[in-house]
Amino acid sequence: MDTRQPVFAQVMEFLPRYDFQQCVQRYKGQYKIKSFSCWDQFLCMAFAQLTYRESLRDIEACLRSAQHHLYHMGFRGKVSRNTLAHANEVRNWRIYADFAQILIGRARRLYANDSFGVELDQTAYALDSTLIDLCLSLFPWAKFRKRKGAIKLHTLLDLRGNIPSLIIITHGKIHDVTILDQLSFEPGAFYIFDRGYLDFARLHKIHRASGFFVTRAKNNFQFKRLYSQPVDKSTGVQCDPIIVLKGFYAKKDYPDKLRRIRYFDATQNKWFVFLTNNFTLPALTIDQLYQSRWKIELFFKWIKQHLRIKAFYGTSDNAVKTQIWIAITVYVLVAIVKKQLKLEKSLYTILQILSVTLFEKGPILEALGTVKPKEIKDVTSNQLNLLH
Repeated sequence: MDTRQPVFAQVMEFLPRYDFQQCVQRYKGQYKIKSFSCWDQFLCMAFAQLTYRESLRDIEACLRSAQHHLYHMGFRGKVSRNTLAHANEVRNWRIYADFAQILIGRARRLYANDSFGVELDQTAYALDSTLIDLCLSLFPWAKFRKRKGAIKLHTLLDLRGNIPSLIIITHGKIHDVTILDQLSFEPGAFYIFDRGYLDFARLHKIHRASGFFVTRAKNNFQFKRLYSQPVDKSTGVQCDPIIVLKGFYAKKDYPDKLRRIRYFDATQNKWFVFLTNNFTLPALTIDQLYQSRWKIELFFKWIKQHLRIKAFYGTSDNAVKTQIWIAITVYVLVAIVKKQLKLEKSLYTILQILSVTLFEKGPILEALGTVKPKEIKDVTSNQLNLLH
């Protein structure tokens, strides 16, 4: 890593450039393009995410004001809002979706041994969606209601590191539970979701794939108790029976046994009834797994507050998906930087510092306030071995 480069260029060095070019070639992103490459487009959009730019004009003005820095930041094409708008409209968004998935794979490997508050050896995922409201007159393809447009981000979050392992972008009318049809389930992994995903035929698909699910039962849930397991009511667990479903269609959709755990949370003064196909974990661990689902809500809140995914630079389906996928790439990139540089700061703090230091020249560790200038020489020499 060249510490004489601007901080922005040092951050971009964490990205696998060869893999990016492979994604570009897969979708012919450079077809008939003489200037302003897909990499230039990506750099502009990543810069906009890191510095909270409000519009294409804002991006253009900010980058052109630092014209003498652009070459060293990695830009080779001329930055123009019209050129960037056209690139967002016509260049396939799947280029950036595939590249994001490559980074997600790297980040998940880096965070594979992190704890998420539950003593569990297996991988645990939280599944949920968030709605992003859009103006129907400007985004007519984003169908939601009669006079309202919206898109949904359906996200499967790896709870180790809070890395989104899968994101599916749809218009707002798509029901959450149908996303289960598009997932490939890992044997032994746990999938945690709320009652909106309760569909016994789809849950049985997870069971047949040797995966485990944890969800909440609905109020009108009908079942037959086979036998009960002993519980310590002082822990909050009130009962832990093994059950089968009642009703012709329910039994047809899920013919196997289930575990129904009734738990009272004294801190919230609230009852929870969990359903799972795991019969070995303690009942309290099942409760902890479900409570860890709140991390996906925090993830949605974080990206909406700190990334540009609520206001868009273009109105087409392609432009919106391009912007969202590059935003996800930036989130995962910051997570990789945090892990590889062994930073103690939160993602929020790192992002805030980067937003005001991208044009500065000097070691990235100094910009992030991790080491003092006199310590840079030793740290950066060690860091070269870490990153290659």
